[in-house]
Amino acid sequence: MQAIPETQVHSLWWYSWRRLKRNKLAMLGLVIMVLLFLCAGFAWLIAPMNPNRQILEYARKPSGFAGNILVVKAPGGTYPDEYIPIESYTAGPEFISFVRVGGSKDSVSRSHLISADEAEWHQTPTFVLGTDRFGRDVLSRLLYGARVSLSVALFAEIIAIFIGVLLGALAGYFRGTVDAVIMWFTNVIWSFPFILLVLVFSLTLKEFIDVFDSIIPLSDWVGRGAWQTFLAIGLTSWVDTCRIVRGQFFSLRETEYVEATRAVGFGPMRTIFRHILPNALGPIIVVATAGFASAIIAEASLSFVGHGIELPTATWGQMIYDGLGFLQAGQLPGLTLYPSIAIALAVFAINVFGDGLRDALDSKMKV
Repeated sequence: MQAIPETQVHSLWWYSWRRLKRNKLAMLGLVIMVLLFLCAGFAWLIAPMNPNRQILEYARKPSGFAGNILVVKAPGGTYPDEYIPIESYTAGPEFISFVRVGGSKDSVSRSHLISADEAEWHQTPTFVLGTDRFGRDVLSRLLYGARVSLSVALFAEIIAIFIGVLLGALAGYFRGTVDAVIMWFTNVIWSFPFILLVLVFSLTLKEFIDVFDSIIPLSDWVGRGAWQTFLAIGLTSWVDTCRIVRGQFFSLRETEYVEATRAVGFGPMRTIFRHILPNALGPIIVVATAGFASAIIAEASLSFVGHGIELPTATWGQMIYDGLGFLQAGQLPGLTLYPSIAIALAVFAINVFGDGLRDALDSKMKV
C-alpha cells in the first residue's frame, strides 16, 4: 500500500506571500517600489550631476543635450568646483586655451584644473532629460526628488500609523466614554479638507523647525523643511487608520481568546498590544500602503505651493511648479511631465501593491 505524503502546515504569512506572488499586478507594483527606493537611497551614486549644480549657459536645454565643459578649482580652493561651458579647447604645456559658449576666447592655467588627468578636467556630460531654467540636470533632480518624497512619506506614515493604531485600539477596546471622546476628535479632524489642514499644520510648525532640526538634523539628508512637512502630513492623516483599527477591535474584542486573557487576569494594555493588535495587522498594513501613496501626493502638493521642502532642494512638487510656466508657453513640457510621471508611477505602484496585499491577507482567498 502506497503511503500518503504528509501535508506540511505553514504559517498565515507563508500562505499570504504565496497568494501575493500569484498576483502579477501586485508584484509589478512591488518591483517598481523597490526600484524607487533603490533610486532614492543611492541617488548620490546614480545621479550624473549634483542636483543643485547650475550651468546657466545650458539653461532650458532639451532631452539628450550633450554638454562640453572644463572643470577648474573654485577660487580659494572652496567647494564646489567651477564648470566652464566651452565650444572647443586647445591643450598647451602650461595653459588650456578655449572658446567659451558664445564665442569669447579665454585660457586657464593647468594648475587651476581639478586634476592633471584630461578625462577629469574635460567632461562631456549628456543631459538625458534636459535642463531646467537654471541649467540644472533634470534627471539628477528627479532622482534626488525621489529621496525627498519617499523619505517624507515614510516618516509621515509612521506617525500616522502610530497615532491611528493607538487611538483606534483604545476606542475599540474600552468603548463607552473613551470611544465617544476619541471618535468626536476623529470626526473633527475628518471634517476639514485634508490638504488645507496639512497646510495649516505646516505653517504652524514652521516656527519650530530649528528646534526639531537641532534634535535630529534631517535637513542634512532630506532638506530644510523636512520636519514641518512630514509632521504636518503625519498629524493629519491618521483618521483612516483609527477608524479601521477601531472596527477591527470591535469584532476581535468578543472572541474567545480575548475572553481567556481576561479570565487569567491580563491587564487591558497587554490584551490590546500582545493579543488583539497582532491579529489586526493585516488591515493595518493595507491601510498603511494607501496612506503612503497619499503622503507622497500631499508632500508634492505642499512643495508645489511653496510650503514644503525649502529651495534649492529638489522635490517633485517644486519641479512641477518650476516647469508649469514653460508648459503654458508650449515649451519644454518635460520639465512638468517627468516629475508628474514619477509621482503617478509611485502612487500607482503603491496602490496596486496595497490591493494585492489586501487580497493576499484575506484568509478566505484560495491558496
